[in-house]
Amino acid sequence: MKELTIDYALRSTWQAVARMYNEEAKIFESTMAVGFTLLSIDPKEGTPSTSLGPKMGMEATSLSRILKSMEEKGLIERKPNPNDGRGVLIHLTDFGLEKRKDSKDVVLRFNEVVKESVTPEKLNAFFEVIETINKLVSDKKIYSKDSKTNY
Repeated sequence: MKELTIDYALRSTWQAVARMYNEEAKIFESTMAVGFTLLSIDPKEGTPSTSLGPKMGMEATSLSRILKSMEEKGLIERKPNPNDGRGVLIHLTDFGLEKRKDSKDVVLRFNEVVKESVTPEKLNAFFEVIETINKLVSDKKIYSKDSKTNY
């Protein structure tokens, strides 16, 4: 699209950030997806495998592949959920905790540099806009059965 649309700005910015994170993750012999997963697992209590996908906004099949890879690399271990006999908790190993710290440091560095470059007012406005977009999408205010838009 030649004109800048909101979705184009969101998508192209996220793709640039994702590329940056993946380049940084290579230094740690990892990927952005693994780093994001490490950060999404509760480091003390573990996280139920069933809540991890929704928490990350990821499909179960994609998450399964990542978890299998992480388990093979010794980053996580699966343990029975003591509160749900059928469930499994994903726990970080000592190596996983170490790699989680690396991931957290990378994310904090990104946030630090952005905050140095953007005024608090603009950053607050950014978060307000993102919150509004998320609410419009989750409340199905853009496209619904009642939508008058014809394609």
